[in-house]
Amino acid sequence: MNMEQHSVDYIPESERYGKPRDLFTVWFGANLNLTTIVTGAVLVMMGLNLFWAVASIFLGSLIGGIFVASHSVQGPRLGIPQMIQSRAQFGVLGAIVPMIFVMFVYLGFGVANTLLATQTLSEVTPVSSNWVIFLFSLISIVIAIYGYRLIHATQKWLSISAFIVLGIATVLAIRLPIPQGTWSPGQFDLSLFVLGVGMITTYVLALAPYVADYSRYLPSNASSSKVFWYTYTGLTSSTMWMMTIGAILIVALPDFSDNLGVGLAGLFKGYDSILYILIIYGLLAINVFNFYGAFMSIVTTILPFNKLNVTPRVRATILGVIMLINIGLSLLGGEGNFINFFINFIFFMSYFLIPWTAINLVDYFVLRKGEYHIADIFDVNGRYGKFNKITIVAFLASIVIEIPFVNTSLFVGPAAEMLNGIDLAWLVGIISASLLYYFPMKAKLSSGMNDVGLQQD
Repeated sequence: MNMEQHSVDYIPESERYGKPRDLFTVWFGANLNLTTIVTGAVLVMMGLNLFWAVASIFLGSLIGGIFVASHSVQGPRLGIPQMIQSRAQFGVLGAIVPMIFVMFVYLGFGVANTLLATQTLSEVTPVSSNWVIFLFSLISIVIAIYGYRLIHATQKWLSISAFIVLGIATVLAIRLPIPQGTWSPGQFDLSLFVLGVGMITTYVLALAPYVADYSRYLPSNASSSKVFWYTYTGLTSSTMWMMTIGAILIVALPDFSDNLGVGLAGLFKGYDSILYILIIYGLLAINVFNFYGAFMSIVTTILPFNKLNVTPRVRATILGVIMLINIGLSLLGGEGNFINFFINFIFFMSYFLIPWTAINLVDYFVLRKGEYHIADIFDVNGRYGKFNKITIVAFLASIVIEIPFVNTSLFVGPAAEMLNGIDLAWLVGIISASLLYYFPMKAKLSSGMNDVGLQQD
């Protein structure tokens, strides 16, 4: 299999291929991993009973999936990676602002996946934790170096194998004895439920910064509705499935949180090696997404200052640096409590991801209706300018507006306290970013800055 030749540049029509249905296996496979299972378990550990944990999983997945699938639609239309498209909203240099925040998402999930793999393998193999971290990171990077085609193939085989094995695991999990009344809708805590919905919405939304990276090779005339629905159904179905398993296991197995991978593999008594292999495969597959996305973001950040020629050697060098950072952070992260780290990371991530997605989707679907000048997205002196003050102010102001509504173990905002602990920061972020961006930007575009027609040259 040849190494991918493109990086953040426009994909010519002559090199486009595939069908929207290919996206189903990509995004179905994306969440067939231990990290997603752990997220479902965390809801119960936060205090929700099984019924309301599953309800928040379903609602949060369905909400988050709308945003992610909407971003996926942009890929075939524009033919460029997701985050470089943010230049049309933030300016060519201004897009570095959300890029920095998104890098934390890639690195945070990279560390989370690496630590879960390390925790699992260190328990059942003689390999030391440090070596697991190194080998896991190295294999992830090798796949990311080869790029788009290999990533698609990895996800396709993961979807098929995991569907069979995890299907059996699901049956075994459902048959486990659980306390009577666990599925009862009683014991409802509104603040915990809203917190859970926000957490799941954010977890799903974490895929938004790179979702178009995997649809940009589709022909530009690919059906937008099919791109949306194949992405949406693949993503939400696997998310709801895996998280529900996690919620059930944490209720049925009191020691499940001690070692999450071992607890899951324990369902296959006598055949647990099969599940161990699948657990590592799933974590590798999603980790590649994060490293590939980090690579795209670094190249996008460098390009305005240096006309970088992304040769295979340059690609390998950048990804090698990402690997070293992941190894270093994983070695540090292994010293603390994984669950606490993971919960705080997801909430931290939500406070800037949500304003970004609101701004991007309002711009694409409402203001410009998918019409962009691609050449200007790569031109620091083009129509999108170096910085768009309207966007940067809307983005940063929305983050500030969210703060009073935050409810985490590290900080509880005054508005959240008044609302009996209900965390509405994610909803406030969507509304504030949309309004703060829409009205001033609409006025600016109406004054003569509007784009007419989609141009690739």
